[in-house]
Amino acid sequence: MDVPALHGKRLLAAILFVAATLVLALQLITPTPVVVSLGQSGAETTQLGEYFTYPEVAVVAVAATLLGGSGTYLLFDDAPDGVDTETRERQQTTTPVGRGTDNADAVRGDGDGIAQPQSEAWDDTIERLHNNEKTVFTIVRDAGGKLPQRDIVEETDLSKATVSRTLDTLESKDLLERKRRGMGNVVVLT
Repeated sequence: MDVPALHGKRLLAAILFVAATLVLALQLITPTPVVVSLGQSGAETTQLGEYFTYPEVAVVAVAATLLGGSGTYLLFDDAPDGVDTETRERQQTTTPVGRGTDNADAVRGDGDGIAQPQSEAWDDTIERLHNNEKTVFTIVRDAGGKLPQRDIVEETDLSKATVSRTLDTLESKDLLERKRRGMGNVVVLT
């Protein structure tokens, strides 16, 4: 399983996220009390309540902006450091469907000396599967051999846990592979 490491821009975004969260929490928890002096000598003081001063409001606004920006970056940026958005999109559209293949119609040998198109090999595999395995494998095959795991859950009546267990089983049979992408997995048929 490929776990994205926190380094470079992602590390900076994570540090900003944590720091902004702490600053925001501290500012919101501890507003400044307003104290008023009464009497001619100023000896009596009364606390009217707790309010935010303008500098405190500015700190809260900056911290909230940093929190939102860094959180959004961490949530939606799934490219490794050094890879710009255009390169990432090109990689996603040209990523091989299976190991060592260029597209879904690539030729694959099944060990019997007869090469057959990969889609036919996938069809043969489906015939050997049962129940949830067949359902999950078919959905990924119909998507061209590559599909986010969350889409499998959405397209079936299966729970997240059932889909995960089924993918574990299929992965142990070397029929597919899960690759970490951002906050989720992409399932790729092999």
